[in-house]
Amino acid sequence: MRTLCALTLLALAGPALAQAPAAPPADPFIGNVSLGYLATSGNTESKNANASMEATWDLDGPWKHDWTARVINARTDGITTAESYTAGYKAQRAFSETTYLFFSGDWRRDQFSGYDNQVSEAIGYGRRLFDTDRHMLALEGGGGAKQSELTTGEELDEAIIRGGLDYVLHISETSEFNQKLLLEQGDDNRYTESTSALKARILGNIALVFSVVIKSNSDVPVGIENTDRFTSISLEYAF
Repeated sequence: MRTLCALTLLALAGPALAQAPAAPPADPFIGNVSLGYLATSGNTESKNANASMEATWDLDGPWKHDWTARVINARTDGITTAESYTAGYKAQRAFSETTYLFFSGDWRRDQFSGYDNQVSEAIGYGRRLFDTDRHMLALEGGGGAKQSELTTGEELDEAIIRGGLDYVLHISETSEFNQKLLLEQGDDNRYTESTSALKARILGNIALVFSVVIKSNSDVPVGIENTDRFTSISLEYAF
């Protein structure tokens, strides 16, 4: 009798075990937000703040979407010495594990660069030269258009050649280094941007990030420096 009951229970439990729900799929929406602030007082009073956001939508198919945004502000003795805003979007359509086409759109506003606004659109080809557990290197090239408004009131509309580099080095399970380069070459101006970031996870999804951003315009109004450098330390939360 006991044997018969055991066999009956196994027969009833079998379909339930076979139909157990699978593990939920990975979240297709990932990203991070960061915030940094530094204040000094004494002979010179300064306040510096920066914030950034990165988000990726990837449904494990041919399409991938990236959004980025960054704000930088600095004041010394009550006078604003840096004020920069950027926002960008990139769509990628993969054709293999290493190659893809992309479309990008970027907006920049920097009070001290000599340009009130810079908007660019580009389409091109990208390739990951290698992508391992330790290293990732991707190169991009393409073309598009750019619309700029200078602080002098002059407006520039030009065709551009766009180049990009993205390198990631996983130093350990909790730290990584990332280097990004961007080049937009037009008839009237050459814009370059370098972003170097060293990230170390300190607790759960929270990381400490040290970054250096270097932005340069080859053609600027008289009295304006060609290159701006921003160095920051910030806390980042990954989601």
